[in-house]
Amino acid sequence: MRTLILAATAIVALVAPAAAQLKAPAAVVEEVKGNVAGIEFMDYVFPGKVIKLGTSGSIVLSYLASCIRETITGGVVLVGTEQSKVDPMANLESTKVDCVGQRMQLSDSEASQSAATTFRSVGDKKSAPLTIYGVSPVFETSGPGKLVIERTDLPGSRDEVLLDKNTLVKGKFYDMAKVGKSLMPGASYRAVFGSRKIDFKIAPLAKLGDAPIVSRLLRL
Repeated sequence: MRTLILAATAIVALVAPAAAQLKAPAAVVEEVKGNVAGIEFMDYVFPGKVIKLGTSGSIVLSYLASCIRETITGGVVLVGTEQSKVDPMANLESTKVDCVGQRMQLSDSEASQSAATTFRSVGDKKSAPLTIYGVSPVFETSGPGKLVIERTDLPGSRDEVLLDKNTLVKGKFYDMAKVGKSLMPGASYRAVFGSRKIDFKIAPLAKLGDAPIVSRLLRL
C-alpha cells in the first residue's frame, strides 16, 4: 500500500503543472468497477487526470482521438492525450477500435468549460457525415427534449424519441442499445435535437448491440 501511495504522489507531482494547461477531454469512461473515487460511467477525463484504482478497482477508458480502448485493473492511472500511463501495480490491456477519432474536437469557447462541456464538429456546416461503427448510436444531448432521427438516403423514414430522465444516462446520454433499438448498416441519417443537427452514416459492417461506446458516440 505504501508503494501505491508513493507512486500516486510522484505521478501527481510530475503532471500537475502540465495538466493545468490542458482543457480538452481525452477519453470517456465506459465502465467502472469497485470503489473508484471521483469517476463515474460516461464521465469525460482530461489529460493529467490521476485515477486511483486501489488493489481491485477497474476502469475502461476509450480515448477520443486515438480510438485506443483500455481496461485497467488496480494501481494508479495517469490519463494522457492518446493513451494512459500506469504504475507497476496496475494491469493494463489495450486495443484499438473503430471510432471517429480526430474528427471529434472542441471549439475554442467549449474548451474553456468544465468536464461537462459538449463537443462540436459533428454537426457544423461543411462537415462531411461521420461514420460510426455500431448500429445503435449513443447520442449526447444537452438534456431532455425531442430527438428526431431520419434517413437521408431514404426519404420518409423518420423516428421521434422524447428524451427524459428515464431514457437519459447522467441526464444527457441516450443509448439506443439500452432500449433495444438499432439503425440500418450502410444507411445515412440526420439527427436533430433542438437547434443542433448531425449527419452520420452507419458503417456497412457496424457491430450489433452494445458495441464500444466510443465507436458509436454522437454529440449534439
